Amino acid sequence: MDFLLQLDGNILLWIQEYLRNDFFTIIWKFITFLGDEGWFWLASAILMLFFKKTRKIGIVALLSIGLCFLITNLCLKNVIARPRPFNMIPELNILIDAPHSFSFPSGHTANSFAMAFIYYKMLPKKWGICAIVIASLIGFSRLYLGVHYPSDVLGGVLVAWISSMVVYKIYQIVNRKYLKG
Repeated sequence: MDFLLQLDGNILLWIQEYLRNDFFTIIWKFITFLGDEGWFWLASAILMLFFKKTRKIGIVALLSIGLCFLITNLCLKNVIARPRPFNMIPELNILIDAPHSFSFPSGHTANSFAMAFIYYKMLPKKWGICAIVIASLIGFSRLYLGVHYPSDVLGGVLVAWISSMVVYKIYQIVNRKYLKG
């Protein structure tokens, strides 16, 4: 386990040493902003509610991010209570204001992928792939900015996958039995 914790920290220090520069920092701050409070994803799902063709997708996506938020932010973060990497690695410089919640799993990543997985399942593939790419960029931005460990981001993806698949399966059952299409 110590090896994995060491690897987590070393990856962040490598990113800091070899990938950070002023130009990229501006870009990664903007990308992480897309995941702040899930606003980008919530706005996309709410927009879908206005159109009959995408209404079900918007509802399923909102349920997915809701379940993921409950699991990630209200349960796992508080039970695991992992300190943020900038609190544990003195050499690591964060590039945004320090978040006040615990580190594991990454909420930005989890909420982004909770929506992206639903979009991948329910929208035309080009839009689903685009959503997965945006969610991946948001996940990486958390590493670049020094506010999450790589395992926090991977944990967020896993929680999102489980949450989105549970919601999607329930949707399929309800749709088959009651909504007929």
